[in-house]
Amino acid sequence: MAEQFDLVVVGGGPGGYVAAIRGAQLKMKVALVEREHLGGICLNWGCIPTKALLRASEINHLLHSLDQYGFAADNVRYDFAKVVKRSRQVASQLSSGVKGLLKKHKVTVFDGSGKLAGPGKLMVTGKDGKPAAELQARNILLATGARARVIPGIEPDGKLIWSYREALAPDIMPKKLIVIGSGAIGSEFASFFLNMGAEVTLIEVMDRILPVEDAEVSAFVQKSFAKQGMKIITGARVQGVRKSADGITAIVEAGNKVQEIQADRLISAVGIVGNVENIGLEGTKVKVERTHVVTDPYGQTGEPGVWAIGDLTGAPWLAHKASHEGIIAVEAMAGMHPHAMDVTNIPGCTYCRPQVASVGLTEARAKEAGHEVRVGRFPFIGNGKAIAMGEPEGFVKTVFDAKTGALLGAHMVGPEVTEMIQGYTIARTLETTEAELMHTVFPHPTVSEAMHESVLDAYGRVIHI
Repeated sequence: MAEQFDLVVVGGGPGGYVAAIRGAQLKMKVALVEREHLGGICLNWGCIPTKALLRASEINHLLHSLDQYGFAADNVRYDFAKVVKRSRQVASQLSSGVKGLLKKHKVTVFDGSGKLAGPGKLMVTGKDGKPAAELQARNILLATGARARVIPGIEPDGKLIWSYREALAPDIMPKKLIVIGSGAIGSEFASFFLNMGAEVTLIEVMDRILPVEDAEVSAFVQKSFAKQGMKIITGARVQGVRKSADGITAIVEAGNKVQEIQADRLISAVGIVGNVENIGLEGTKVKVERTHVVTDPYGQTGEPGVWAIGDLTGAPWLAHKASHEGIIAVEAMAGMHPHAMDVTNIPGCTYCRPQVASVGLTEARAKEAGHEVRVGRFPFIGNGKAIAMGEPEGFVKTVFDAKTGALLGAHMVGPEVTEMIQGYTIARTLETTEAELMHTVFPHPTVSEAMHESVLDAYGRVIHI
């Protein structure tokens, strides 16, 4: 007999486990099926362990910059194995925390892979490949996530060519590293290994790095990376690679020229592919486009009772987007009429050095959409706290609709901007105009004052520059 539930969630990542907890809060009987680690890629092999590594690289950078603060230290060094071990311990700790949360909310967890098996039915296959359970529910939520896209001929091999997994638990600290792809994942790994002492070459097929960000932000980060010693090649394609016993050579075409770049290891970070295989979509009305499941604004697929959220449904591939989609979907199932997801109100963060954060439309996108814009900018060199911290690099940029005063977008590069972008995100969610933002009192001295000054600058009222 099939076990009966109100909701079955397939995938225990930041979308799936949050959806399961929200369902339990709404008095649903909930099951969650996870084939590997609770917390998913984000917690175990993504967001969290990368931030632990990046924290270590920040410390390494500061230890080699002590003189500007009046300190000195001799024989500064690090144990790379311990750096990696700490990041894995952080991930393990939080994965155990997710397990505890699900237990607290009485969510039944099944270890294995889930596959649709007819209307309202899901088969669970154990890690041994044998049938483990048959579940039945009015609603099944697919949160199976995504995986790294693979370039033919440059497939990760676990040694010389790394995906994000190998890069998070590397066997060596490479002296020379090639990173293909300058999105958030590629830029973060490039920044980490650069700040740990590697010679890094970053290769991007587009004409600028961080191509989804505002053009001014991209240009600033590219200049900063180059100043730190990173080699950057844009408008480039990797035609192929040659492997040796303990090294790799990339054949790169850029500007009608071909060059060979040698390194110890290569990281491929060229995009995301949805995990749509082996989950029983065949024979259903679920529509798949470019490896991602198509849903309505509430997560409902074309198949009655089947929902999908997170990386499985496409860009932006962000943990916080998945979590919020999970809540929206579950509340829609419960008839609560939640607000539909507005992807323009989802903040994006890249934790390289300098940090990057943004929400809403870039200046170019705003103009393409037909807006007459007012743009404000404020550099951190004009901010007292940033100077006192010794981190005056970067700026804040705000884009407003000139007719209505609506905040169309905000773009930041510099110290702790990933912590501050939420201020602008709240402003957009509340449909705040420039008037409310200008009349908001910001504490002094804080780096966040640059956010206020950027708004003032858009309207000719900037004070400190």
